[in-house]
Amino acid sequence: MPLPYPDTYYARSLTETTARPALVGVVEADCIVVGAGLAGLITALELARGGLKPVVIEARAVGWGASGRNGGIVSPAFACGGDEIEARVGRDAARALHRLTIEGVDRVRGLITDLKIEGATPLPGLLNLRRFDKACDLHAYAAEFSENFGYDFGYLDRKAIRDRLVTDRYFHGLSDPRAFHIHPLNYLRGIAAELERLGGRIYEGSAATQAQWGAAEKRVKTANGEARAPQVIFATGGYTDGLVPRLKRAVLPIATYMMISEAAPDLIATAIKTAEAVLDDRRASDYYRVVDGGKRLLWGGRITTRAASAAGVAHELRREMTGVFPQLAGLKTELSWSGQMGYARHLMPQIGAMAPGAWHVTAFGGHGLNTTAVAGKVLAEAVLGESNRIEMFKPFGLDWAGGPLGLAAAQLTYWKLQAQDWWRER
Repeated sequence: MPLPYPDTYYARSLTETTARPALVGVVEADCIVVGAGLAGLITALELARGGLKPVVIEARAVGWGASGRNGGIVSPAFACGGDEIEARVGRDAARALHRLTIEGVDRVRGLITDLKIEGATPLPGLLNLRRFDKACDLHAYAAEFSENFGYDFGYLDRKAIRDRLVTDRYFHGLSDPRAFHIHPLNYLRGIAAELERLGGRIYEGSAATQAQWGAAEKRVKTANGEARAPQVIFATGGYTDGLVPRLKRAVLPIATYMMISEAAPDLIATAIKTAEAVLDDRRASDYYRVVDGGKRLLWGGRITTRAASAAGVAHELRREMTGVFPQLAGLKTELSWSGQMGYARHLMPQIGAMAPGAWHVTAFGGHGLNTTAVAGKVLAEAVLGESNRIEMFKPFGLDWAGGPLGLAAAQLTYWKLQAQDWWRER
Protein backbone atom coordinates (compact mmCIF):
# COMPACT_ATOMS: atom_id res chain seq x y z
CA MET A 1 0.00 0.00 0.00
CA PRO A 2 1.50 3.39 -0.95
CA LEU A 3 2.34 5.74 1.89
CA PRO A 4 -0.11 8.66 2.25
CA TYR A 5 2.29 11.45 1.31
CA PRO A 6 1.52 14.42 -0.93
CA ASP A 7 3.15 14.06 -4.34
CA THR A 8 6.56 15.70 -3.92
CA TYR A 9 10.06 15.05 -5.19
CA TYR A 10 10.96 13.75 -1.74
CA ALA A 11 8.05 11.29 -1.62
CA ARG A 12 9.05 10.01 -5.06
CA SER A 13 12.64 9.37 -3.95
CA LEU A 14 12.20 7.59 -0.63
CA THR A 15 14.83 5.04 0.33
CA GLU A 16 12.69 3.44 3.08
CA THR A 17 8.93 2.89 2.93
CA THR A 18 7.88 1.19 6.16
CA ALA A 19 4.17 1.72 6.91
CA ARG A 20 3.20 1.92 10.57
CA PRO A 21 -0.04 0.86 12.25
CA ALA A 22 -2.77 3.05 13.67
CA LEU A 23 -3.26 3.23 17.42
CA VAL A 24 -5.89 0.75 18.57
CA GLY A 25 -6.76 0.15 22.21
CA VAL A 26 -4.91 1.50 25.23
CA VAL A 27 -1.11 1.77 25.28
CA GLU A 28 1.10 2.75 28.21
CA ALA A 29 4.35 4.64 27.75
CA ASP A 30 6.91 6.78 29.55
CA CYS A 31 6.01 9.75 27.35
CA ILE A 32 3.49 10.58 24.63
CA VAL A 33 4.64 12.71 21.70
CA VAL A 34 1.92 14.19 19.49
CA GLY A 35 3.29 14.82 16.01
CA ALA A 36 5.84 12.83 13.97
CA GLY A 37 7.57 15.75 12.31
CA LEU A 38 11.13 16.89 12.93
CA ALA A 39 10.53 18.31 16.42
CA GLY A 40 8.47 15.38 17.68
CA LEU A 41 10.62 12.56 16.36
CA ILE A 42 13.95 14.05 17.39
CA THR A 43 12.62 14.74 20.89
CA ALA A 44 11.34 11.17 21.08
CA LEU A 45 14.68 9.83 19.85
CA GLU A 46 16.59 11.76 22.51
CA LEU A 47 14.19 10.48 25.18
CA ALA A 48 14.73 6.91 23.97
CA ARG A 49 18.48 7.44 24.08
CA GLY A 50 17.96 8.55 27.69
CA GLY A 51 16.25 5.28 28.58
CA LEU A 52 12.56 6.16 28.20
CA LYS A 53 10.04 4.36 26.00
CA PRO A 54 8.07 7.05 24.14
CA VAL A 55 4.97 6.64 22.01
CA VAL A 56 4.55 8.96 19.00
CA ILE A 57 1.06 9.63 17.65
CA GLU A 58 0.84 10.99 14.11
CA ALA A 59 -2.32 12.01 12.26
CA ARG A 60 -0.97 10.99 8.87
CA ALA A 61 2.57 9.66 8.29
CA VAL A 62 6.10 10.33 9.51
CA GLY A 63 7.20 13.68 8.07
CA TRP A 64 3.92 14.23 6.22
CA GLY A 65 3.93 18.00 6.79
CA ALA A 66 6.54 20.67 6.14
CA SER A 67 9.16 18.56 7.95
CA GLY A 68 9.26 16.22 4.96
CA ARG A 69 8.77 18.69 2.11
CA ASN A 70 11.02 21.68 2.85
CA GLY A 71 14.08 23.10 1.11
CA GLY A 72 16.47 20.71 2.87
CA ILE A 73 19.02 23.45 3.72
CA VAL A 74 20.80 23.11 7.06
CA SER A 75 22.53 26.28 8.26
CA PRO A 76 22.87 28.11 11.59
CA ALA A 77 20.22 30.72 12.35
CA PHE A 78 16.72 31.27 13.64
CA ALA A 79 13.92 32.78 11.58
CA CYS A 80 14.16 35.78 13.92
CA GLY A 81 17.03 38.17 13.21
CA GLY A 82 19.98 38.48 15.56
CA ASP A 83 19.28 42.11 16.44
CA GLU A 84 15.69 41.31 17.42
CA ILE A 85 16.80 38.39 19.61
CA GLU A 86 19.42 40.56 21.32
CA ALA A 87 16.86 43.32 21.95
CA ARG A 88 14.69 40.83 23.83
CA VAL A 89 17.25 38.83 25.82
CA GLY A 90 20.53 40.78 25.75
CA ARG A 91 23.83 40.18 23.97
CA ASP A 92 25.17 37.25 25.99
CA ALA A 93 21.92 35.28 25.88
CA ALA A 94 21.51 36.01 22.17
CA ARG A 95 24.98 34.64 21.48
CA ALA A 96 24.26 31.55 23.56
CA LEU A 97 21.10 30.96 21.54
CA HIS A 98 22.99 31.31 18.29
CA ARG A 99 25.54 28.76 19.47
CA LEU A 100 22.61 26.37 19.81
CA THR A 101 21.81 26.81 16.12
CA ILE A 102 25.39 25.88 15.24
CA GLU A 103 25.07 22.87 17.52
CA GLY A 104 21.89 21.99 15.64
CA VAL A 105 23.73 21.96 12.31
CA ASP A 106 26.37 19.66 13.74
CA ARG A 107 23.72 17.41 15.28
CA VAL A 108 21.91 16.90 11.96
CA ARG A 109 25.17 15.95 10.29
CA GLY A 110 26.07 13.66 13.19
CA LEU A 111 22.72 11.89 13.19
CA ILE A 112 22.94 11.15 9.47
CA THR A 113 26.50 9.89 9.80
CA ASP A 114 26.08 7.89 13.01
CA LEU A 115 22.83 6.26 11.93
CA LYS A 116 24.04 5.74 8.35
CA ILE A 117 20.76 7.14 7.01
CA GLU A 118 20.46 6.11 3.38
CA GLY A 119 19.49 8.74 0.86
CA ALA A 120 20.21 11.71 3.15
CA THR A 121 23.94 12.24 2.57
CA PRO A 122 24.84 15.85 3.45
CA LEU A 123 25.91 17.84 0.39
CA PRO A 124 28.22 20.64 1.55
CA GLY A 125 27.97 24.37 0.99
CA LEU A 126 25.52 27.27 1.04
CA LEU A 127 25.85 30.54 -0.87
CA ASN A 128 24.14 33.55 0.72
CA LEU A 129 23.95 36.04 -2.16
CA ARG A 130 23.08 39.71 -2.48
CA ARG A 131 21.19 41.30 -5.35
CA PHE A 132 22.44 44.86 -4.89
CA ASP A 133 25.90 46.45 -4.79
CA LYS A 134 26.86 46.81 -1.13
CA ALA A 135 29.33 44.65 0.77
CA CYS A 136 30.65 46.49 3.84
CA ASP A 137 28.03 45.01 6.15
CA LEU A 138 28.70 41.51 4.79
CA HIS A 139 32.36 41.82 5.75
CA ALA A 140 31.39 43.07 9.21
CA TYR A 141 28.91 40.21 9.65
CA ALA A 142 31.52 37.61 8.67
CA ALA A 143 34.12 39.14 11.00
CA GLU A 144 31.67 39.15 13.91
CA PHE A 145 30.75 35.49 13.39
CA SER A 146 34.37 34.46 13.19
CA GLU A 147 35.23 36.33 16.40
CA ASN A 148 32.17 35.35 18.45
CA PHE A 149 31.55 31.80 17.30
CA GLY A 150 34.67 30.58 15.50
CA TYR A 151 32.43 30.15 12.46
CA ASP A 152 34.02 31.31 9.22
CA PHE A 153 32.36 32.50 6.03
CA GLY A 154 34.15 33.16 2.76
CA TYR A 155 33.45 36.39 0.88
CA LEU A 156 32.45 36.09 -2.78
CA ASP A 157 32.84 38.95 -5.24
CA ARG A 158 30.96 39.07 -8.50
CA LYS A 159 33.54 37.05 -10.39
CA ALA A 160 33.60 34.32 -7.76
CA ILE A 161 29.82 34.12 -7.93
CA ARG A 162 29.85 33.96 -11.72
CA ASP A 163 32.30 31.06 -11.57
CA ARG A 164 29.48 29.15 -9.88
CA LEU A 165 26.32 30.76 -11.27
CA VAL A 166 26.02 32.12 -14.81
CA THR A 167 24.00 35.23 -14.04
CA ASP A 168 24.45 38.96 -13.52
CA ARG A 169 21.78 39.09 -10.83
CA TYR A 170 24.14 38.81 -7.83
CA PHE A 171 26.76 41.33 -6.69
CA HIS A 172 28.23 39.97 -3.44
CA GLY A 173 27.89 36.93 -1.23
CA LEU A 174 29.09 34.81 1.64
CA SER A 175 30.00 31.17 1.27
CA ASP A 176 29.23 28.88 4.22
CA PRO A 177 31.18 25.64 3.79
CA ARG A 178 29.88 24.16 7.07
CA ALA A 179 26.25 24.41 5.98
CA PHE A 180 24.83 21.63 3.80
CA HIS A 181 21.64 20.34 2.22
CA ILE A 182 19.87 17.02 2.48
CA HIS A 183 16.80 14.98 1.54
CA PRO A 184 14.68 15.89 4.59
CA LEU A 185 12.15 13.09 4.34
CA ASN A 186 14.77 10.34 4.11
CA TYR A 187 16.53 11.97 7.08
CA LEU A 188 13.35 11.98 9.12
CA ARG A 189 12.43 8.40 8.25
CA GLY A 190 15.92 7.36 9.34
CA ILE A 191 15.29 9.05 12.70
CA ALA A 192 12.00 7.16 12.99
CA ALA A 193 13.69 3.82 12.32
CA GLU A 194 16.30 4.46 15.02
CA LEU A 195 13.62 5.46 17.51
CA GLU A 196 11.85 2.17 16.92
CA ARG A 197 15.10 0.24 17.24
CA LEU A 198 15.51 1.75 20.70
CA GLY A 199 12.02 0.64 21.76
CA GLY A 200 9.93 3.67 20.85
CA ARG A 201 6.62 3.18 19.09
CA ILE A 202 5.11 5.25 16.26
CA TYR A 203 1.42 5.13 15.33
CA GLU A 204 0.44 6.65 11.99
CA GLY A 205 -3.02 7.52 10.75
CA SER A 206 -3.96 8.31 14.33
CA ALA A 207 -5.12 11.89 14.72
CA ALA A 208 -5.34 12.99 18.34
CA THR A 209 -8.96 13.88 19.14
CA GLN A 210 -8.69 14.69 22.82
CA ALA A 211 -5.86 15.46 25.25
CA GLN A 212 -6.04 15.39 29.03
CA TRP A 213 -2.83 16.78 30.44
CA GLY A 214 -3.73 18.48 33.71
CA ALA A 215 -3.48 15.41 35.96
CA ALA A 216 -0.47 13.28 36.85
CA GLU A 217 -1.41 10.73 34.19
CA LYS A 218 -1.62 12.29 30.73
CA ARG A 219 -4.03 10.82 28.21
CA VAL A 220 -4.29 11.37 24.48
CA LYS A 221 -7.21 9.81 22.63
CA THR A 222 -7.54 8.93 18.96
CA ALA A 223 -10.49 7.54 17.01
CA ASN A 224 -9.70 3.97 18.03
CA GLY A 225 -7.25 4.16 20.90
CA GLU A 226 -5.71 5.98 23.80
CA ALA A 227 -2.14 6.55 24.98
CA ARG A 228 -1.31 7.07 28.66
CA ALA A 229 1.92 8.32 30.19
CA PRO A 230 3.23 10.60 32.96
CA GLN A 231 4.62 13.02 30.32
CA VAL A 232 3.17 14.44 27.10
CA ILE A 233 4.82 16.57 24.41
CA PHE A 234 2.89 18.49 21.75
CA ALA A 235 4.92 18.92 18.54
CA THR A 236 2.32 19.80 15.93
CA GLY A 237 4.01 22.72 14.11
CA GLY A 238 2.18 24.33 11.22
CA TYR A 239 -0.63 21.79 11.48
CA THR A 240 -1.58 22.68 15.04
CA ASP A 241 -5.35 22.35 15.44
CA GLY A 242 -7.69 22.87 18.36
CA LEU A 243 -6.42 19.91 20.39
CA VAL A 244 -4.68 22.35 22.75
CA PRO A 245 -6.34 25.74 22.27
CA ARG A 246 -3.46 27.59 23.91
CA LEU A 247 -1.07 26.25 21.27
CA LYS A 248 -3.43 26.98 18.40
CA ARG A 249 -3.67 30.61 19.51
CA ALA A 250 0.13 30.90 19.61
CA VAL A 251 1.02 29.50 16.16
CA LEU A 252 0.50 31.06 12.74
CA PRO A 253 0.29 28.52 9.88
CA ILE A 254 2.25 29.91 6.93
CA ALA A 255 2.47 28.12 3.58
CA THR A 256 5.62 28.03 1.49
CA TYR A 257 6.10 26.58 -1.98
CA MET A 258 8.54 24.50 -3.99
CA MET A 259 8.94 23.12 -7.48
CA ILE A 260 11.18 20.53 -9.11
CA SER A 261 12.30 20.64 -12.71
CA GLU A 262 12.38 17.92 -15.31
CA ALA A 263 15.60 15.96 -15.66
CA ALA A 264 17.77 18.20 -17.85
CA PRO A 265 21.36 18.12 -16.54
CA ASP A 266 22.96 19.71 -19.60
CA LEU A 267 20.57 22.65 -19.64
CA ILE A 268 20.85 23.19 -15.88
CA ALA A 269 24.65 23.13 -16.14
CA THR A 270 24.56 26.13 -18.47
CA ALA A 271 23.34 28.18 -15.50
CA ILE A 272 24.42 26.43 -12.30
CA LYS A 273 27.93 25.07 -11.99
CA THR A 274 27.96 24.25 -8.28
CA ALA A 275 26.42 21.62 -6.02
CA GLU A 276 26.14 24.21 -3.22
CA ALA A 277 22.69 25.39 -2.18
CA VAL A 278 21.83 29.02 -2.91
CA LEU A 279 19.84 31.50 -0.82
CA ASP A 280 19.47 35.13 -1.78
CA ASP A 281 19.52 37.63 1.05
CA ARG A 282 16.23 39.30 0.25
CA ARG A 283 13.83 39.39 3.15
CA ALA A 284 11.36 37.70 0.81
CA SER A 285 13.98 35.30 -0.47
CA ASP A 286 14.19 32.42 -2.92
CA TYR A 287 16.36 29.35 -2.42
CA TYR A 288 17.41 26.62 -4.80
CA ARG A 289 19.80 23.73 -5.34
CA VAL A 290 20.51 21.01 -7.85
CA VAL A 291 19.44 17.52 -6.82
CA ASP A 292 19.43 14.01 -8.23
CA GLY A 293 23.12 14.21 -9.06
CA GLY A 294 22.72 17.49 -10.94
CA LYS A 295 19.87 16.27 -13.12
CA ARG A 296 17.13 18.44 -11.62
CA LEU A 297 16.73 21.89 -10.10
CA LEU A 298 14.76 22.33 -6.87
CA TRP A 299 13.47 25.88 -6.36
CA GLY A 300 11.53 27.28 -3.42
CA GLY A 301 10.14 30.52 -2.10
CA ARG A 302 7.01 32.64 -1.66
CA ILE A 303 4.73 32.48 1.36
CA THR A 304 0.99 32.86 1.78
CA THR A 305 -1.22 32.89 4.83
CA ARG A 306 -4.07 31.16 3.01
CA ALA A 307 -3.95 27.98 0.99
CA ALA A 308 -3.05 28.72 -2.62
CA SER A 309 -2.61 26.51 -5.64
CA ALA A 310 0.93 25.15 -5.65
CA ALA A 311 0.76 24.99 -9.44
CA GLY A 312 -0.30 28.64 -9.58
CA VAL A 313 2.49 29.76 -7.27
CA ALA A 314 4.93 27.72 -9.37
CA HIS A 315 4.36 30.23 -12.19
CA GLU A 316 5.70 32.93 -9.87
CA LEU A 317 8.64 30.74 -8.87
CA ARG A 318 9.40 30.15 -12.55
CA ARG A 319 9.36 33.88 -13.15
CA GLU A 320 11.92 34.29 -10.38
CA MET A 321 14.02 31.45 -11.79
CA THR A 322 14.08 32.82 -15.33
CA GLY A 323 14.68 36.33 -14.02
CA VAL A 324 17.93 35.05 -12.49
CA PHE A 325 18.74 32.54 -15.23
CA PRO A 326 17.14 33.49 -18.58
CA GLN A 327 18.91 30.53 -20.17
CA LEU A 328 16.59 28.21 -18.18
CA ALA A 329 13.42 29.49 -19.86
CA GLY A 330 13.05 26.12 -21.59
CA LEU A 331 13.42 24.12 -18.38
CA LYS A 332 10.08 22.49 -17.65
CA THR A 333 8.57 22.22 -14.19
CA GLU A 334 7.72 18.61 -13.43
CA LEU A 335 6.03 19.02 -10.06
CA SER A 336 5.15 21.68 -7.48
CA TRP A 337 3.93 21.47 -3.89
CA SER A 338 3.46 23.43 -0.70
CA GLY A 339 4.03 22.86 3.01
CA GLN A 340 2.59 24.57 6.06
CA MET A 341 5.13 25.96 8.54
CA GLY A 342 4.40 27.12 12.07
CA TYR A 343 5.51 30.62 13.10
CA ALA A 344 5.23 32.40 16.42
CA ARG A 345 4.61 36.13 16.49
CA HIS A 346 8.16 36.65 17.80
CA LEU A 347 9.56 34.32 15.05
CA MET A 348 11.36 32.10 17.57
CA PRO A 349 10.76 28.46 18.46
CA GLN A 350 8.38 27.86 21.35
CA ILE A 351 9.85 25.29 23.73
CA GLY A 352 8.68 24.87 27.30
CA ALA A 353 6.16 23.47 29.78
CA MET A 354 2.47 24.37 29.94
CA ALA A 355 1.96 22.38 33.13
CA PRO A 356 3.97 19.78 35.10
CA GLY A 357 4.72 16.99 32.64
CA ALA A 358 3.03 18.75 29.68
CA TRP A 359 5.47 20.22 27.19
CA HIS A 360 5.37 21.99 23.83
CA VAL A 361 7.97 22.21 21.06
CA THR A 362 6.75 24.07 18.00
CA ALA A 363 7.03 27.10 15.67
CA PHE A 364 10.20 26.29 13.71
CA GLY A 365 9.20 27.98 10.45
CA GLY A 366 12.07 29.26 8.32
CA HIS A 367 14.89 27.28 9.94
CA GLY A 368 13.40 23.96 10.95
CA LEU A 369 16.15 21.45 10.25
CA ASN A 370 18.89 22.83 12.47
CA THR A 371 16.64 24.25 15.20
CA THR A 372 14.53 21.11 15.67
CA ALA A 373 17.71 19.05 16.00
CA VAL A 374 18.87 21.06 19.00
CA ALA A 375 15.38 21.78 20.37
CA GLY A 376 14.61 18.08 20.61
CA LYS A 377 17.82 17.56 22.54
CA VAL A 378 17.18 20.53 24.86
CA LEU A 379 13.61 19.43 25.62
CA ALA A 380 14.67 15.83 26.22
CA GLU A 381 17.31 17.09 28.65
CA ALA A 382 14.58 18.93 30.57
CA VAL A 383 12.26 15.89 30.67
CA LEU A 384 15.14 13.65 31.80
CA GLY A 385 16.36 16.21 34.35
CA GLU A 386 19.77 16.45 32.67
CA SER A 387 19.98 20.23 32.08
CA ASN A 388 18.06 23.49 32.29
CA ARG A 389 19.03 24.68 28.80
CA ILE A 390 15.32 24.93 28.04
CA GLU A 391 15.29 28.11 30.15
CA MET A 392 17.04 29.87 27.26
CA PHE A 393 13.72 29.82 25.39
CA LYS A 394 11.61 31.11 28.26
CA PRO A 395 11.54 34.71 26.91
CA PHE A 396 9.90 33.35 23.75
CA GLY A 397 6.65 32.02 25.11
CA LEU A 398 3.23 31.16 23.76
CA ASP A 399 2.34 34.72 22.83
CA TRP A 400 -1.02 35.13 21.15
CA ALA A 401 -0.37 35.18 17.42
CA GLY A 402 -3.36 37.36 16.60
CA GLY A 403 -5.70 34.85 14.96
CA PRO A 404 -7.09 36.03 11.60
CA LEU A 405 -5.67 39.50 12.25
CA GLY A 406 -2.25 37.94 12.84
CA LEU A 407 -2.45 36.12 9.50
CA ALA A 408 -3.46 39.33 7.75
CA ALA A 409 -0.59 41.20 9.40
CA ALA A 410 1.84 38.45 8.34
CA GLN A 411 0.70 38.68 4.71
CA LEU A 412 0.96 42.48 4.75
CA THR A 413 4.44 42.22 6.26
CA TYR A 414 5.50 39.84 3.50
CA TRP A 415 4.23 42.19 0.80
CA LYS A 416 6.06 45.05 2.52
CA LEU A 417 9.29 43.05 2.51
CA GLN A 418 8.85 42.27 -1.17
CA ALA A 419 8.46 45.99 -1.87
CA GLN A 420 11.55 46.81 0.20
CA ASP A 421 13.56 44.17 -1.65
CA TRP A 422 12.43 45.64 -4.99
CA TRP A 423 13.44 49.14 -3.89
CA ARG A 424 16.90 48.04 -2.68
CA GLU A 425 17.58 46.34 -5.99
CA ARG A 426 16.50 49.45 -7.87
